Amino acid sequence: MTHELKAIIQNYEKRQPTGEKTVLATVVALDGSSYRRPGVRMLIFENGDMIGAVSGGCVEKEVLRQAQTVFGNGISRVMVYDGRYRLGCEGVLYILLETFNPSEILLTRFWKVVQDRKTFTITSSFEKKQGDSKDYFTCFRLEDEMIPVNKKAKSPNTGLLQFKQEMNPCFQLVIIGAEHDAVQLCKFATLTGWEVTVVANPREEKTMNDFPGAQKLINVEPEAFDMTLDDQTAVIVMTHSFVKDLQFLIALKEEKGAYMGLLGPFRRREKLFDELMERHPNVSEEFIEQLHGPAGIDIGAETPQEIAISILSEILSVVNKKEPMLLKHKVGNIHS
Repeated sequence: MTHELKAIIQNYEKRQPTGEKTVLATVVALDGSSYRRPGVRMLIFENGDMIGAVSGGCVEKEVLRQAQTVFGNGISRVMVYDGRYRLGCEGVLYILLETFNPSEILLTRFWKVVQDRKTFTITSSFEKKQGDSKDYFTCFRLEDEMIPVNKKAKSPNTGLLQFKQEMNPCFQLVIIGAEHDAVQLCKFATLTGWEVTVVANPREEKTMNDFPGAQKLINVEPEAFDMTLDDQTAVIVMTHSFVKDLQFLIALKEEKGAYMGLLGPFRRREKLFDELMERHPNVSEEFIEQLHGPAGIDIGAETPQEIAISILSEILSVVNKKEPMLLKHKVGNIHS
C-alpha cells in the first residue's frame, strides 16, 4: 500500500500551491468482507477530485458526500458504511475522514524514508461508531517521531481505538534485460504500483524513454553490476544471452530477495545451473533454490504481454505465499 500513499502525497504536493483543502479517508476497521481491507486510503480535494479509492467504486460517492462536513468544520469524522444490503462484499466499513494538512517535516521525512527503503508505521485513533470528534486523527511514525497528518492536531487520545499499520518499502522489480518483452514487463509491473529498475547493456544505448514507467535505468556490464536486494525486491533475469544471464547470476550469487526468476526453458536453466556450479562450486543451496526458472505460471501465455502477466502472477504468489488456484475453488474469504 506504500505506493498508493506515495501517489496521494505526490498529488497533494503538486496541488499544494493552490491552497485547496484536502481530506484523507482511511478504512480503519471492517466487519465482514470488503473489496479492500483496512489501511487503504484516498485523498479528496475540495473540488471533488479524488486520488486513490477505498473500495471497488461503490463507496466513494458516499465518502465524498460525508467529507463535505469535514471540509466545512475541520472536525474529523468516522463514517460507517453498511454494504451488507448494497454491495456484494457484505461488509461494514469504518472510514476515518480527517483534514490532510501535513507539515513540511512530515513530507520531508516521508520521502527520505521512502528513498532509504525503510519501514514506517501509521496509527489512526478512532471510535467504531458514526460520529465526529477532534480526537480522531492519524499520525505517521517517521524516524522515531509521531507526526500527525494535520499539523494543527493535538496529542493523540490514548483512550480511543488504535488502528496501527506497518508500511513496508515499495515493492520493486529489477528487470535485467532490455528487449521488447522487458518493456512489456516494465509496463505491467508499473501498473501494479511496483518501482521498476531496468538493467541494460551500455552498448544498447537505451534510455528511460524506452521503458515507460521505470523509475531507474542502469546501463552496466554484468561484471560491474552490484546491487543489494531486500525482502521487498524481485529480480527477473531476461537478457536473452546465455553468457550474460550467467554473468548476472554470478553477480547476484550472494543475494537473497523476495523472488528471483529466469526467462527461458527448463533445459536452459539446468545448463545455467551447471555452469554456475562449475565456476563457483561453493554457491549456496539457498541461492539455487530461490531461482524460479522458467519464470511464470502456466496460463497458456504466448505474447510478451501475456508472459509479463504470467511472471507477475508467479512473483505475487511467491511473495504472498499462495499456491495458485481458481478462486471458484476456494472456500471462505478471498483475501484470507
